[in-house]
Amino acid sequence: MLIASLHMKYRPWIVAFCMLGIAAGLLFWHLLGSSPTTSTPVLTPPAVSRVPEANIPPITNPFGTADALPQELTGNIFSKMIEEFSEPGGYFMYENYVSNERSYQDPIPALIKVAKPGGVYLGVGPEQNFTYIATIHPAMAFIIDIRRQNMLELLMYKALFAMAANRAEFVSLLFSRKPSTRLDLSSTAEDLFRIFAAAHPDQNLFESNLRRIKAQLHLTPEDEKTVENVYRVFFSIGPDLSYSSMNSYAPSGPSYSSLMTLTDAAGRNWSYLASEENFRFLKEMQRRNLIVPLVGDFAGLKAIRGVARYLKDHHATVTAFYLSNVEMYILASPQWKSFCANVAALPVDDSSVFIRFLLGPYARAAFHNGFAPRNMSVISPMIDVLTGVVKGYPPSYYDLIHASK
Repeated sequence: MLIASLHMKYRPWIVAFCMLGIAAGLLFWHLLGSSPTTSTPVLTPPAVSRVPEANIPPITNPFGTADALPQELTGNIFSKMIEEFSEPGGYFMYENYVSNERSYQDPIPALIKVAKPGGVYLGVGPEQNFTYIATIHPAMAFIIDIRRQNMLELLMYKALFAMAANRAEFVSLLFSRKPSTRLDLSSTAEDLFRIFAAAHPDQNLFESNLRRIKAQLHLTPEDEKTVENVYRVFFSIGPDLSYSSMNSYAPSGPSYSSLMTLTDAAGRNWSYLASEENFRFLKEMQRRNLIVPLVGDFAGLKAIRGVARYLKDHHATVTAFYLSNVEMYILASPQWKSFCANVAALPVDDSSVFIRFLLGPYARAAFHNGFAPRNMSVISPMIDVLTGVVKGYPPSYYDLIHASK
């Protein structure tokens, strides 16, 4: 009788608990166990241009139209572009001073095979973008991150590229350390960071560099303070700086020096500090103001669509869009649908690709040989998102990563 009484008393809670269990099981099955599509429809560029943008406010573009992207932006246009395309800053749980993706170079050999010259690169986060830009040589790049701090960190980098004549000077400026040994232009990234591992932080050099950075950027006092805080992190920790250096609860990751000396699966180092050629390409793009950092939400109503309008007005196509694992944070409706609609507004063709960082079960889902490392970096066609949106539905994240390679 006691058992029956308790059963009746707690019956509503038991039913609710069972329903929650069933719902969780269905969600897990949908994310990890649904069947992949057997084929990937391909749209021609004319069909791409007819993607509907219902229920989205119109985007105006104050930068006019042209037959091609500009070879250079003036300082005023560069600043205006950041202001016009950016959204209010948002929150992320970690301060990403540096990437934590060990596998970031793995998709580069496949990426350079499909990347068309003269296209546009889109990305998110800090320095990892420089390596992708240096390898595919886009005509222009936009780096979009929800954190205003990231935009300001990239402006700090821009100032350092202008101040440095070569990689050794750049690393010296970035970490405010003087190398004890002179490096020549043919030095490897391993040589470079081996020398700086023994160098000590120089407070006077830090203060002098900071004044020069501020003089170049002309920021508000609040933004200057953020840049100073970011630069002080690089100074205080040095080349050992990692993703979790300032956030002990953040996922671990390799140090800055390790990121710059990692290789792809075949043993080649593609990092932006692996060669003077990579460094000089980025330095020149920065000089021409062609790497534009923006504040924006991937599911927002302004940043990606503002860039999309600008690219269409200049007859440009997206070559690659580095997403990291941002999609995992916006899977819940309506953010996912908004993100898919934003991507669908971008001018792409059948060679345009996403670069994704896949975690755990998502990595296993994308790996077709039955085995995958815990995390992996992959590329997959952007046109798959377009295909779904044109048909009236956003494709699932699982479907998209299963097309990855």
